[in-house]
Amino acid sequence: MLSALRTTLYVQISPERLSVRNVKTGASISEVPEVAILHQGSANARVLAVGSAAQAALSVPAVSVVNPFGHPRSLVSDFTVGEVLLKVFFGRILGRRWLAPAPAVVLHPLGRPEGGFTQIEIRALREMAFGAGGAPVLLWQGRALTDREILSRQFPADGGAIAA
Repeated sequence: MLSALRTTLYVQISPERLSVRNVKTGASISEVPEVAILHQGSANARVLAVGSAAQAALSVPAVSVVNPFGHPRSLVSDFTVGEVLLKVFFGRILGRRWLAPAPAVVLHPLGRPEGGFTQIEIRALREMAFGAGGAPVLLWQGRALTDREILSRQFPADGGAIAA
């Protein structure tokens, strides 16, 4: 019964784009993965904007824009900001939901780094999705998945789940 109520989100992550799609409804969001942060003193910081609105916030003094997936050697450059970004995008897709089960998340890091993703990257991505409210979380590597493949849990043989 609970699984019938559970929403499933398909998340594709790259340094250039973060896409989140509700595979049951088709609702989706796809934007640049950036967060504008206002620095207020040495220990206080506040998120001003995310996605495409982040660059516009640079006109405010003491604001920096962070891409948590934009590092030359790793897909994850800032765990905390990445979790915040996923949480905001999940909220945009799901809206306010009371007493609803956590969404199942299929997280698809795009690209094929030389030597594959490290165990640290895999764990960080999985923990980001958990921290953003997803459960369970499956990491996928391979071609883009269709909604039918995700909902039926029948994934193609030319890819695979990434284990930490």
